[in-house]
Amino acid sequence: MPQQPIVYDAPTPEPRATSVEAIQSEILERLIYSVGKDPIVARPHDWLAATILTVRDRVMDRWMESSRETWRTSHKRVYYLSLEFLIGRLMRDAMSNVGLMEPVRDALRNLNVDLGDLIDLEPDAALGNGGLGRLAACFLESMSTVKIPAYGYGIRYVHGLFRQEMSEGWQVELPEEWLAHGNPWEFERRESAYEVGFGGYVEPVTDPDGTVRQEWRPNDHLLAVAFDTPIVGWRGARVNTLRLWSAQPIDPILLDKFNSGDHIGALEESAKAEAITRVLYPADSTAAGQELRLRQEFFFSSASLQDIVRRHLQQYGDLGSLADKVAIQLNDTHPAISIAELMRILVDDNGMEWAPAWKLCRGTFGYTNHTLLPEALESWPVALLERLLPRHMQIVYQINADVLADARGRAKFTDAQVANVSLIDEAGGRRVRMGQLAFVGSHSINGVSALHTELMKQTVFSDLHKLYPDRINNKTNGITPRRWLMQCNPGLTQLVSDTIGPAFLDDIDLLKDLDAYAEDATFQAQFAAVKLENKERLAKLIKDRLGIKVSPDAMFDVQIKRIHEYKRQLLNIIQAVALYDEIRAHPERDWVPRVKIFAGKAAPGYWNAKLIIKLINDVAKVINNDPAVRGLLKVVFLPNYNVSLAEVIVPAADLSEQISTAGMEASGTGNMKFMANGAITIGTMDGANVEMHKEVGADNIVIFGLTTEEVEVKRGEGEVPRDSIDASPRLQEALESIATGVFSPDDPNRYRDLIGGLYDHDWFMVARDFDAYATAQAEVDAIWADKARWNAMAIRNTARVGFFSSDRTIRQYAHDIWDVAVPEE
Repeated sequence: MPQQPIVYDAPTPEPRATSVEAIQSEILERLIYSVGKDPIVARPHDWLAATILTVRDRVMDRWMESSRETWRTSHKRVYYLSLEFLIGRLMRDAMSNVGLMEPVRDALRNLNVDLGDLIDLEPDAALGNGGLGRLAACFLESMSTVKIPAYGYGIRYVHGLFRQEMSEGWQVELPEEWLAHGNPWEFERRESAYEVGFGGYVEPVTDPDGTVRQEWRPNDHLLAVAFDTPIVGWRGARVNTLRLWSAQPIDPILLDKFNSGDHIGALEESAKAEAITRVLYPADSTAAGQELRLRQEFFFSSASLQDIVRRHLQQYGDLGSLADKVAIQLNDTHPAISIAELMRILVDDNGMEWAPAWKLCRGTFGYTNHTLLPEALESWPVALLERLLPRHMQIVYQINADVLADARGRAKFTDAQVANVSLIDEAGGRRVRMGQLAFVGSHSINGVSALHTELMKQTVFSDLHKLYPDRINNKTNGITPRRWLMQCNPGLTQLVSDTIGPAFLDDIDLLKDLDAYAEDATFQAQFAAVKLENKERLAKLIKDRLGIKVSPDAMFDVQIKRIHEYKRQLLNIIQAVALYDEIRAHPERDWVPRVKIFAGKAAPGYWNAKLIIKLINDVAKVINNDPAVRGLLKVVFLPNYNVSLAEVIVPAADLSEQISTAGMEASGTGNMKFMANGAITIGTMDGANVEMHKEVGADNIVIFGLTTEEVEVKRGEGEVPRDSIDASPRLQEALESIATGVFSPDDPNRYRDLIGGLYDHDWFMVARDFDAYATAQAEVDAIWADKARWNAMAIRNTARVGFFSSDRTIRQYAHDIWDVAVPEE
């Protein structure tokens, strides 16, 4: 039976007025009575807090009603578990989605406050790193927009990912202080606090009926406390919840230690707990780092599952209907330990038999795979799991026994195939494969682009796919058009609305009507004027932050994403060096002015990625200050890449660099954001580029380089990369200048090994793809010179982006994986 009655018809206050006068009055009231400031002395951050609270109040009515509606109707809920949620600034998002942007702007103007200044002042939530976290944020917003009852579950990082600064061109990691002054969007839920245990031992317990069950008795406990943030859908259709867990000690201070003089030791429990939710992706190159990462993952998985089960029992009274009323989506392998934790909850805590519990578990979970890179498919040493989560290790062994028996008996697998599907990797030290655990414990395993999904079947999960051939499916990623077109590019949004009508705001597929205007000279001029205005804004930001003056009339050639060798920022900067050499050698040619813009963070322990950042900055220093270049080429690295910076860069981009080694990028979502904002893509046939090529047409995208199949052949046949370099004089000259210290006179050998790797193995096909890339860049120059052609291509990119809306992706998840009805629009 439900633990307590749910009252559906509780009294609610009248919805708050949204007139300019009402909002103005409430901002002043909030400023005085909530922020505690007289308007005469209020600072911008005071006005920001008062404005957020005013907007938040108008979200609350919809939030409460959304929750009540789900309880009333008993609709199935979706729970999205992700270690990252890169949600960005929330005030503009909320104002836009509930139609308050103009009333708030006017109310603040009456108070002599500029809304734009306040929007720029709001800190970014440091809850993610890159595409994985931003996808989760887009998905939450789309679930609210298409009216799917949903919770996002993650960690409330105090610092999250580091703040990136530059010191003499090197990346420096500093703590991100986004929570230093509190977060007005969140609500602490003291009643939603759960104990999470670690370590200890497992003891068999005999029940009165003679049944023997296992009972885990941890020796290390902490509390997971919930903090809720409302996530508003378009036009306030629904408000869902992002629930983030904060780790707190059971005993904040050990008084006996404190009183005995051990003042530091007295806070040991607090320090241990708080470490779990302090930093996103702690370096796992050490045993202590690995343990902290695993603690993080289990901490938020356990708390989330306890919360889900508690809510289900509260409403339905028993767990037999769990798979009918609950869909849990694992965003990559980080929450994969949830499979074992749910089995523990069902079998140990609720007395369920193993077979029905396993069926229920599998029916509840879905798993999204985001990578084919072996290092990103997490695995943990068996010894670590046995020490930290002894009961879960037992459960993993039991699951594995069932899987291997199925592989041997039903599927007649060979020894090699059995080893491939095993949850335990026996090669080089026994490790638990979290990707395999997520696969066997889920009824659906999806890739995030058509190419990626096919490669999953052929590579990392080939034998598991043979064993369970109906589980793998594709769900190509998407982006929310609200943030990545309507909010970040209001000029283009208004132009499109004036041209084809505003209906596309509610149905992004209607952007296709813009195709009819691609060749229209008047519309092209208007489209180009919007782009120029966005470029002027970015040029100002570059000047303000870096002191580098760039011309908005130049082509803005942009690569912004996590710094990784497979994403090939190295290929881009080598081509910049080659172009630099050609401009100096042939000043008489009619060169296209370019600004190459980079942004992204390198993992603290990833030396080559950090070295590539340093190389970009070293090359920029030389090129930007060489009078022989005459301003025709500039190189810019913008530090501390985050959502807010992307919202300025993306609308200003002319050329979108999506140049990963074919077969290595699962999907990409930056490519979609650029496409929506009228940038032309230069890219390989990798990830979602393949589907972009199909949607936008071969004439409106610039494709180059080796295919996935060709990359595999090159890697397999042992071809010497040196031959590709020797056959390309311009590549040879560029590599030699980098390797010999032309760009690093203070340390001539700084890049010797980095460049030497291209001669020795070139795993990421930088040298082998260089000539094709340089030729493609020359094609880009030729298109740029024909302004009518360039503008037509850019317009068609915007017109044909509808397929890449996260609304479409979420509807497919709902229909194919979650079995959730999407209300008619």
